[in-house]
Amino acid sequence: MRVSRRSAVDPFIVMDVMEAARAAEEAGRHIIHMEVGQPGTGAPRAARQRLAEEMEKGPLGYTVALGRPDLRAAIAALHGEWYDLDLDPARVILTSGASGGFLLAFSALFDAGDRVGLGEPCYPSYRQILTAMSLEPVALRTELATRYQPVPGQLTGDLAGLIVASPANPTGTMLGKPELQGLSDTSTSLGISLISDEIYHGLQYGDRAVSALEVTDDVYVINSFSKYFSMTGWRLGWMVVPPDHVRVVERLAQNMFICPSHASQIAALGALSPEGRAELDEHRTVYVRNRKILLDGLAAAGLTGTAPADGAFYVYVDVSHLTDDSLALCSRILAEAGVAVTPGLDFDKARGAGFLRLSYARSTPEIEEGVARLARFFGTLA
Repeated sequence: MRVSRRSAVDPFIVMDVMEAARAAEEAGRHIIHMEVGQPGTGAPRAARQRLAEEMEKGPLGYTVALGRPDLRAAIAALHGEWYDLDLDPARVILTSGASGGFLLAFSALFDAGDRVGLGEPCYPSYRQILTAMSLEPVALRTELATRYQPVPGQLTGDLAGLIVASPANPTGTMLGKPELQGLSDTSTSLGISLISDEIYHGLQYGDRAVSALEVTDDVYVINSFSKYFSMTGWRLGWMVVPPDHVRVVERLAQNMFICPSHASQIAALGALSPEGRAELDEHRTVYVRNRKILLDGLAAAGLTGTAPADGAFYVYVDVSHLTDDSLALCSRILAEAGVAVTPGLDFDKARGAGFLRLSYARSTPEIEEGVARLARFFGTLA
């Protein structure tokens, strides 16, 4: 049977690393997981309780395609708390994870063959989803001097769209309001549709994260319950779109997904409760400790070429003085140190062979042990 040209996407390398780590664990080895971008914690207690109570009341059928109105209102209220925005809940659309949000956004905004810019290094699935939808991802090479974020001068009129992420994966760097304003203004002047990936909001360690909605309403914002809300496997996200795009996205959502998981929507209501939020904020204090442990450990090992880790739970580190094959280096680290880390090739096809991404989203004892193992490993390379 034939396969489509659209299906010829690259693998998501971190998933291959996870599989190699799983095989090592199955063989009896103890592996420290610093490869995967998910919290080591689960959904907050209030989320689990809310769902258990609702399940006892009766079956959970479909919701409307845009999601439960009470959850959409709660998310709009969160935007008021985090960004001092008076957001109309009608603009909030619940999605099947952030990935479902990207499928809806790309379908609503672009036609086959359109070119969409993204700053590299970046989340690799942007490229692969665009490719699978017969769209052309256009890499905008970013530099440490601009915190590995794209700048307005890189935008050209042949782009139909631009994806930005703040805090970004894999670097953890953030865009301030002036930088977002510049990208928004230039996008508008060139007729470029702006998509802002904000799934790591709530996880920042200095200045607060700025939403693109603070500088423009002419934007698609994608967010998720996976990261700050610690609900990765629940596969629930949301998007905020301009008022005149709500019906466009609703028609697509009705046909593509019918609705997001009803169970996950109920759990999300519990996660947004005061009790749920208090537990989630405690998770962030753990990440603060872990971040310092990892940055200090890398510096002690002589790995000082790291991106500014403003938010999320990653450190992107330059190892180009040690290797030109980060995939092979990751395999060695797993085999010799028992630590799973992700090669930069996942995030930057041009320069990623000289970078690693390390996640500090696990428990503090695990991060301490992982850093100790990495220090011993890199000591053997000195």
